[in-house]
Amino acid sequence: MKKYLLSLSLLTLLIAGCKTEKKSEVGEPEKELSVLEKLAMANGYENWNKVEELRFTFNVDRDTSHFERSWIWNRKTNEVTGTSLGETSTYNRGAVDSTNAKVDAAFINDKYWLLAPINVLWDEASLTATHEAGVLAPMSKDTLQKLTVVYDSEGGYTPGDAYDFYFGEDHMVKEWVFRKANTQEPTMTTSWEDYTEAGGLKIAKMHSNEDGSFKLYFTNLEIKTR
Repeated sequence: MKKYLLSLSLLTLLIAGCKTEKKSEVGEPEKELSVLEKLAMANGYENWNKVEELRFTFNVDRDTSHFERSWIWNRKTNEVTGTSLGETSTYNRGAVDSTNAKVDAAFINDKYWLLAPINVLWDEASLTATHEAGVLAPMSKDTLQKLTVVYDSEGGYTPGDAYDFYFGEDHMVKEWVFRKANTQEPTMTTSWEDYTEAGGLKIAKMHSNEDGSFKLYFTNLEIKTR
């Protein structure tokens, strides 16, 4: 899926409106939060700097097939260890080259699904986004807010991808649409559900399409904090 999310072969700011106030020093004007910041903060972004190690298993069930791969990310050293199909690879995210780019692309994909509401804030410089209120969500048909994120057409593993995040007043994502290369038609639409809190972060462990024939979910989630 995008720079920050490999396209789902294996399955990939101009912010308007909706601002919140931040606390400020006495005498200073209060700073407002952008919609990107609201999404990240709702998912525990203020606790991210306390995270020292992140472990998770990325699972995909499509019809009768199952795929999984597991990750350990040491944030102190930026070392990543991935295990898939019985093979284990370790590399450093600060030294990605042709020998480990494929593993890094898989890690970026899986991490994006895990942390997308935070990841879009990290990616702010390489995307544009628009915000709308009162939009009909594609799966639930609920009236929600919508944040459309379009990544730059250059750079990353899958440039130009787009995502439509649907969320309520609490800024927790309820469903999203992935549109490869910013096509008008959805490439994939899934739910965001089964939220859990780990290491101060709020993470949706389950993503499912409308008929349940596709499920992407996380197991063995462990977050070590300082």
